[in-house]
Amino acid sequence: MKQRTSETPPEAGPARRRLLDTAMRLFYEGGIHAVGIDRIIAEAGVAKATFYNHFPSKDDLVVAYLEEIDRLGRAAVASLHKQPPRKMILAIMGRISEAVTAGGWRGCPFLNAAAEYPDPASPVRQAINARRIWYHNSLENLLAEDGDPAPSVTASLLVALSDGLLESAYLDDTESVPALVCEAVTRLLDRR
Repeated sequence: MKQRTSETPPEAGPARRRLLDTAMRLFYEGGIHAVGIDRIIAEAGVAKATFYNHFPSKDDLVVAYLEEIDRLGRAAVASLHKQPPRKMILAIMGRISEAVTAGGWRGCPFLNAAAEYPDPASPVRQAINARRIWYHNSLENLLAEDGDPAPSVTASLLVALSDGLLESAYLDDTESVPALVCEAVTRLLDRR
């Protein structure tokens, strides 16, 4: 399988883009294992050979799907206006509110994929782990800049909080999430 980091832009080409966009929609709506390659090929309007030219296996497509979501998330965080560390943390965590209240929320795509790929050594889980490491490190760096005495521990708590809020929004009332995000982050950061 061809490895690509999330910082690398996806290969150009309209057929690959259609395949990836179709997979992103179908995987998120129906689950990765429930969506077959033939359906993706049909809905993307490409030939089977074109699919396999871009993605030698379904797992390659799944990794590309996760890397694309990761790339979009990193770009969204990078686009936030530079603010003091605490405000940046609140803005990053506030993206949870934006995501879950935009409509059609079915839970975190990374957590959903992890549930379908239990083998921690699989390329899919490695893509998920890369995202989680980046997220944790981003928060840890901001926390250290803010003077947190245990930035790694606090970052781990924020990641766990994020996971819980993302899934709670799917299971419970999405409209309550923005207030929960703000309250939870404020309480956690003010505990110092």
